[in-house]
Amino acid sequence: MSKKLFSILCAISCSLIWGSAFVAQDLGMDYNGPFTFTFGRLFLGFLTLLPFFLIFEYKKTKNIVFNYKNSFYLLIIGFLLSTGNVLQQFALLYTDVANTAVFTIFYVVLVPFVSYKFFSKDIHRSVWLSVVICMLGGILLTEFNNIEVRFGDSIAVFNALFWAFHIVFISKFLKEFDYPITMACIQCLYGSMFALIPAILSENISLTNMILDGKEMVYAGVLSSGVAFLLQIYGQQNLSPAPVAIIFSLEGVFASIFGWIILNQYLNEIKILGITLILIAVIFSQLAPIYDKKKYGRV
Repeated sequence: MSKKLFSILCAISCSLIWGSAFVAQDLGMDYNGPFTFTFGRLFLGFLTLLPFFLIFEYKKTKNIVFNYKNSFYLLIIGFLLSTGNVLQQFALLYTDVANTAVFTIFYVVLVPFVSYKFFSKDIHRSVWLSVVICMLGGILLTEFNNIEVRFGDSIAVFNALFWAFHIVFISKFLKEFDYPITMACIQCLYGSMFALIPAILSENISLTNMILDGKEMVYAGVLSSGVAFLLQIYGQQNLSPAPVAIIFSLEGVFASIFGWIILNQYLNEIKILGITLILIAVIFSQLAPIYDKKKYGRV
């Protein structure tokens, strides 16, 4: 299996787990606030990854001296991860699973701009068409039936900015620090600490309440935070930020499907068309550069 194919499969698997986790995130705030839930899931993600770090990468990294630049990158990535998750939880308080997931994937639009503007990363022209198709699909997946939903959607749109920077910063940092398990482990630990501080200040943290939402927190923590964020990093090892962001947008499709199956949040014909367009965008973003390279001898 080629490295690129492995990364694509990791990115798709990551999207599937993220999409299914939106249901757990929605159901996991019966007894806990957004900050507490985010702290719990990210700390569980850290605990999930810790044994793998100790077994596979501890010996490789124990002699590495973290300079200011590396430490800064890890801190920023942890902050972006924490803020993205917190805003996602707040959005779920005011709108449904499908809308939160779909507006979150607007990072697809932002990632190419962030990559080009901040890191001068060249973007293949097929990405822009894929972004437009993906955006159109996302819009078709949403519904604006009341003010409360629009408020939740606004939070999710703002949240997309943090996920865009998160994706770009991981791709950038991987070029200098190619230790996926270590990176995933540290970002979950830092992210949980960033969420813990406001949770202590503004919410009633209780072990009893965390246990009451335990099943949802474990699912979001072990799978969506631990396993999926590791898959995200493996997915970004051999793929550029913009194309991989389009693959990650499948989380909106999976979230809509799981929301329909588990929460009875109905998918009508328009939403199914939106799902189809996102799938087309994902496929096109991966195949067009390959065809271009074969035909013209360039990427």
